[in-house]
Parts: sequence; structure tokens; C-alpha cells
Amino acid sequence: MKLFLLVVVSSVFISGCTNLQTKNGNPNLLSGFTYLDEVDPSIIQEMRYLGNHNFIGRPILGYYVPRCILTVEAAEALAKVQAELKQYSMSLKVYDCYRPQKAVDSFVAWAKDLNDTKTRKEFYPKVDKTNLFKDGYIAEKSGHSRGSTMDLTIVPLPIPKQTEYRGGEPLFECYLPVDKRFKDNTLDFGTGFDCFDPFAHTANQEVGSLQKRNRLMLKSMMEKNGFKNLAEEWWHYTLRNEPYPDRYFDFDVK
Repeated sequence: MKLFLLVVVSSVFISGCTNLQTKNGNPNLLSGFTYLDEVDPSIIQEMRYLGNHNFIGRPILGYYVPRCILTVEAAEALAKVQAELKQYSMSLKVYDCYRPQKAVDSFVAWAKDLNDTKTRKEFYPKVDKTNLFKDGYIAEKSGHSRGSTMDLTIVPLPIPKQTEYRGGEPLFECYLPVDKRFKDNTLDFGTGFDCFDPFAHTANQEVGSLQKRNRLMLKSMMEKNGFKNLAEEWWHYTLRNEPYPDRYFDFDVK
């Protein structure tokens, strides 16, 4: 009887964990997920958490290749946005997509280390690190770990040259005018990526008219194709009908 119960319980557990199935035999992807470049290779990818140019200042646990992973539904919807932008000689650029839970845990651990402030000048110049949780910039769970959330921007075509980030160089506040902050190759959205500041709020009324138009263009195209924006971050979008709204995954990006 004990053996029978063990088999039944084990079967229920496995059948309830379909995320253990790999995609087409690929051991790096779970069923229902895909590499974005296999759906649309024209979308530019600059995966910030694999390198040093992010708010922590080092590569993040769980990222091993510079590739965006998303649920199939999110990737296909994003390809529709890209098709529209290309008509106007523009392209999407993604900074982050699926994010393993272990990476989120790294963010939480960093936020609790109040002595580590080496990137404050650029990414959170006005925010006391003790308030990162209270102000909602860091949380123990992230929609990115559900696989249908991405951080992205728009780049003009042909693609302008991208400034190379070099550790140890002077940092500049992420909310400064475009010619004074880190020289990304994107349209001007009023702040850099991962700027912990009210200026990064999508509907902020203090940014210039050009920045407002760029944010509205991105928001309109994303919403038209099934995405919703996070009000505090102009770059952050989630598929409305995401396939895993209550699940947080932890497989590596590799």
C-alpha cells in the first residue's frame, strides 16, 4: 500500500510540472518557450544582465548566452510589432526577456547590501538604497520569470553605432539629456534603461515633447499587439494573455 501511494503521488507531481518537458528535445528550453531570434532574427538584442552595464554592475546569475527567451505567444506577438516598425525604418531592441528566479534572488540580495553603491550615480542617483523595496524598484518576484515580459526600446534603421560600456569610466545620471547620459543607440525616451527615477514613468509630464511622442509610439504599437505597459517603466511590457500568469520559472538562459 505504501508503495502504491508513493507511485500515485509521484505521478501527480510530474504531471503537474509540465515545465519539466523540453522543447523539441532542446535541453535548454522548456516546452512553450522559444528563443526570440528563432521567431524574428531582425529584433536587436542587447542583453544587459549578461554583462556589466546594469544597475548591479556585473553579470547576473542565470544568464549564460546573450539571447532573449520568451514564451512562444509573446515572441510571436513581438514579431508583429517589429513588422510594423520596419515599415518606418525602425527596429525593436530588447534588453531583457525571460529572467530566471535565481537572477531575481540576486537582485534582492544586492538591494539588501547597502554598502554596494558603485552604480548609484547612473541608475538610482536620487533613490536611497534602503528604499528600493518600498518604492517598488526591487521585488522578490518578477513578471519576467513568467516568460512573457520583456524590457525593450526602439532603434532607428540603419542601426547607429552603439557606445561600448567600459567598467571604471565615469557614470552619468540616467535622467540627463540624451547627449549627456550614456550614449545608447536608441531613440530618445527621456531616460536610459533601468533608470530608477520618476522620469522613467511612462506618463511622466516633465520629459520633453519628443520623448513623450516616442513613449506613446512604443506604447501604442505594443498595446495594439496585445501587450500592457508597467506605468513606472517606459521600457517594460507584458503580454496581456500570458500563458503562465501564476508560475515563476528558474531555468537558465543558455
